[in-house]
Amino acid sequence: NPIMATAYDQDGAEAREIAKVIPYFPFKGIPRFYDIAGFLSKPEVFQKIVDVFVERYRGIGIDAVAGMDARGFVLGPPIALALKKPFIMIRKKGKMPNCIESDSYECEYGKRSGMCLQRDAVKKGDRILIIDDLVATGGTLSAGIQCVKMLEGIVVECACVVELKMFIDPPEGSGLPNRTKMFEECGMGDVPVWGLISEDILTEEAALPEGYVDDGEEH
Repeated sequence: NPIMATAYDQDGAEAREIAKVIPYFPFKGIPRFYDIAGFLSKPEVFQKIVDVFVERYRGIGIDAVAGMDARGFVLGPPIALALKKPFIMIRKKGKMPNCIESDSYECEYGKRSGMCLQRDAVKKGDRILIIDDLVATGGTLSAGIQCVKMLEGIVVECACVVELKMFIDPPEGSGLPNRTKMFEECGMGDVPVWGLISEDILTEEAALPEGYVDDGEEH
């Protein structure tokens, strides 16, 4: 099937090597904030991530790569260039002219205003791959998907380096947001989400310097 993505096992051999350089910090009030600066500082690891994504999506038939503000802007362009496809920015409100805006959304940090996409970035029927560094509750991705759908594009897949499985379909009563249920309620149940690495193998605790302070802006 030419529409199928090339398979890479979540938490497989490639993922395990990459996970070794993604430390977690207590940050933004979250006990485990996974820091992608760990692999950005190692060109060979960053290149491996790009290569995995390019190989996965080379034959899937996409028209453009879209990145979520802001870390999707780091990952998306090298993937788009390698695939020889346009790169599209899905940005926070007030950053670009001539935009449509999604509904506001909930993420792991609380409620956020909608994401924005320029009106001429996507044409009807365009097949779009959305890239971000990490998917947790799926709120940010849902805003990106809505933007693409508002311009009558098709989101082929949302791809992230890290996927926190605890939010995919948590048991009733857990108190955790349910990403699967939220996507279905938003009419996005048909959009697949793929992550290379899960929290199961992200075990590198950052060595905190003396006097470390959680100075994240979004408590």
